[in-house]
Amino acid sequence: MRRQLACLAAVASLAAAGAAQAADLLIFGGPIYTGVDSAPKVEALVVRDGKVAFAGALAQARKTAAKPQAIDLKGAAAYPGFVDAHGHLMGIGFREMTLNLEGTLSIAEMTAKVKAWSLAHPGPEVLSGRGWIETHYPEKRFPTRADLDAVVSDRPVVLTRADGHALVANSRMLALAGVTRDTPDPAGGQILRDAAGEPTGMLIDNAKALVTSKVPPPSPAQMREAARRAVDLYASRGWTGIHSVSVAAADVAILKDMAAAGTLPIRVDNFMDLASAGDLLTTGPSADPTGLVRIDGIKMYMDGALGSRGAALLAPYDDAPGTGLLLTPADVIARTLAAARKSHAQIAIHAIGDRGNRLVLDAFETAFDGDPAALRAARWRIEHAQVISPTDIPRFADDGVIASMQPSHAIGDLYFAPARLGAARLKGAYAWHDLLTSGAPMAIGTDAPVEKGDPLVEFYAATYRHDLKGYAGPDWGLDEVLTRPQALALITRGAAYAVFREKDLGDLSVGKAADLSVFSVDLMTAPFPEIAKAHAVMTIVGGKVVYRVH
Repeated sequence: MRRQLACLAAVASLAAAGAAQAADLLIFGGPIYTGVDSAPKVEALVVRDGKVAFAGALAQARKTAAKPQAIDLKGAAAYPGFVDAHGHLMGIGFREMTLNLEGTLSIAEMTAKVKAWSLAHPGPEVLSGRGWIETHYPEKRFPTRADLDAVVSDRPVVLTRADGHALVANSRMLALAGVTRDTPDPAGGQILRDAAGEPTGMLIDNAKALVTSKVPPPSPAQMREAARRAVDLYASRGWTGIHSVSVAAADVAILKDMAAAGTLPIRVDNFMDLASAGDLLTTGPSADPTGLVRIDGIKMYMDGALGSRGAALLAPYDDAPGTGLLLTPADVIARTLAAARKSHAQIAIHAIGDRGNRLVLDAFETAFDGDPAALRAARWRIEHAQVISPTDIPRFADDGVIASMQPSHAIGDLYFAPARLGAARLKGAYAWHDLLTSGAPMAIGTDAPVEKGDPLVEFYAATYRHDLKGYAGPDWGLDEVLTRPQALALITRGAAYAVFREKDLGDLSVGKAADLSVFSVDLMTAPFPEIAKAHAVMTIVGGKVVYRVH
């Protein structure tokens, strides 16, 4: 991976130096899927001035290309640029810079990694990590401050759950934050407590801020490094763009500087957090001079996550009391939607539970005074749309609300979702096929760093719905899989539509931007296990090769 990222950095440096594309690109030597219904697969592409100039037979392409620079795919398969329709760009970068607990198999393994990291990075600073998820741990419980105290007690420790909706802190961190048995639960949050009423160290949703507000913010240099790592990693995985959500104003400034310097390899559409809305709710969306960095809209939260039982449900959880959490006051949502309608800013609201999704749909309809045509034109989005009452599924199509979904959630959540929801509610969970066939507009994302952020994992999960070991479990809704062409459309055209970019992105029609993702296997024909094991071999954005395996 380091060698590949070094190759990417060299390509980015070349772009930064203003190297001009002196000739057309002639791309051939493997299947090229255009995403165009009239010619779904072609032998060759010609790229001129960053756009597709020709797509068709190789012999004709050779005649069309002027002094071509040849790119022989050598059997690899090319597609319209894959775009992650929901990720947290800076979080992806910081995951690479802090303790990454992704893939830990037990609390014992997690605490061993914490101890090792602390020994390797000594000092009084807060030890931060992310990526653990307890649902398959043999201990069958959340980690606690006692678990962390046993390995690191002389410095604050805070470890965020993979979904970002919960964290566990050690006693030193709780003391630093002033969290005691007498600290009340904040609105939209929960402090988990033991039988004696003492905090266990687990903080859910809005309660996380009690601790995170005491963690020193990253330095500007660390933020720039996180951004660089994130975009380079994404280009190396074959992504040509990302819809980054819950974005701070400082993050956008960094991306604009990178774009101006020629070191931003992918396109970034930004959905700002409410605190960083700035002029967006008065002047509307905007773009930087390069067109690589855009500010599209606002991201808000209706509820929490299913794994930590913060998703808002219409009826109590099957495996615990309670119906979840509502994170943003209704009046705040209503005011923001009204302002966004006037400024034409897009709205993206996180909703996972069936109650959460219903409340968002209700709020959208209210904001548009029952005018579904105007709502459809606004292309507002529900992020995750994970558990939906079957009676609400048609509303997505009726209102034109975009279901921005992450297939990898389904192949991870299959270990705990049945217990949380029960068999009946699973009928409306991760309902990709039902939503698509109902006519709902959809887009595919990853939610990285909650998930790995790999386009091949998302494609595999959408079309196979088994975990990476081939397990699906009984009654796991295998009728909700997508066909391969459907999945391809949602990760390309669907993502373009979700940010009003279908006129210049999403397929390889003549005249559109030459954004291509090239993978080591043919996703349309390869056995499913081979898809998850494949890798990106080239990424092209606007006709420039921004990543290539040599």
